[in-house]
Amino acid sequence: MEWLNFFIEALAFGATFIYGSTGEIITEKSGHLNLGIPGIMCMGGAGGCAILNVIGKSGMDPFLMVAIGIIFSFISAALMGLIYSFLTVTLRCNQNVTGLALTTFGAGLSWTIMAKLQQTQYLTTPKTCFRLPFYQNLKMWQEMGLSSMQKLGIMFFLAIIIAIVASYVLYHTKVGLNLRAIGENPATADAVGINVTKYKYLATCIGSGIAGLGGLYYIVDFAASGDAYKSLEAFGWLSIALVIFALWRPHITILGSTVFGILFSCSSMLANLDFVNLTMSTTPILRMLPYVVTIIVLIITSIRNKKENQPPQSLGLPYFREER
Repeated sequence: MEWLNFFIEALAFGATFIYGSTGEIITEKSGHLNLGIPGIMCMGGAGGCAILNVIGKSGMDPFLMVAIGIIFSFISAALMGLIYSFLTVTLRCNQNVTGLALTTFGAGLSWTIMAKLQQTQYLTTPKTCFRLPFYQNLKMWQEMGLSSMQKLGIMFFLAIIIAIVASYVLYHTKVGLNLRAIGENPATADAVGINVTKYKYLATCIGSGIAGLGGLYYIVDFAASGDAYKSLEAFGWLSIALVIFALWRPHITILGSTVFGILFSCSSMLANLDFVNLTMSTTPILRMLPYVVTIIVLIITSIRNKKENQPPQSLGLPYFREER
C-alpha cells in the first residue's frame, strides 16, 4: 500500500501542472508564448486565498464557498492574462520580455498579499469544503491503508475535467479550429474573416484563468500550508515544460502531470527506503528529473519532425494586420 499511496499523492500533486499546462496550451494555440504563467499561477492562488480569507468564517454554505474561491482565483489570473494580452496584442510588445516581467510582477505581488492573510481563515476553515463527501470519513481510507486518498479533492477532478473539455474544444469544435488556424497562420485566418484579436484575447485570458486555478489548488487543496505559495513560481515553469511533454494536447497533460508528479516526488520516496542512501547533494539532482525528461521528449519530437507534434507555426511571432 505504501507504493499505492505514493502514486495517489503523486497524482494529486501533478494536478497542479494540469491546470498550468492546460492554460498555457490554450494560450499557445493562439500563437502566444506566455512565459508569465508562473506569476499568473501565483496570483491565481493569492486571489482565491484572499477571498477565502474574507468568507472563511462566515458560516456560508461549503459548496458556495468553494465556488466563490474558484471564481475569484480564475478572475485574478485572467486579469493578469488581460494585461499580457493588452501589451502583446494591442501594444505589440515582445512576448518573451512581457511574460518574464509578468512572472516577476505576479510572484512579488502574490507574496505581498499572502503575507498579510491569516492562515487560519483561508486554510483551516475552507479546507474541509474542498473535500468530497466520501472523503470526510478518513478512518475508512486509513483502515484500507489508503490515507493519501484525502489528497484527491474537488479541484483534482476539476483539473481532469478541464483538460478533457479543453482538448475536445480544440480538436472537435469550430472555435477550436479557428483558434488553431490563428496559431498556425493568423494572416490566413484573418483573410477568411476570423477575428484574430478577439481570439487571442479570449484564449490568453481563459488560459491564464485556468492556470491560476492551479495556484489555488496547490495552496488550499493539496498542500494546505501557509508557506505553499513560495513554491508556486517553480511549479509554473514546470507547467510550461509540460506543454512540450504533452505535445500541445491538453488531455495528454493528465498523463504528463502524473509522470512529473512521480519524478518530482521520487526523491522523498527514495529517502524513505532503507536500502537507498541519499545525501543532501543528491536530492536536488533527483528533482531535476522532470526537466531532463522534458529535454529528452523535445529532442525526440524534433528528430521525428511530425507536424502534429510541433508547436504552432506562429508561436511567439507578433501579428501585424497591415503586413498581411
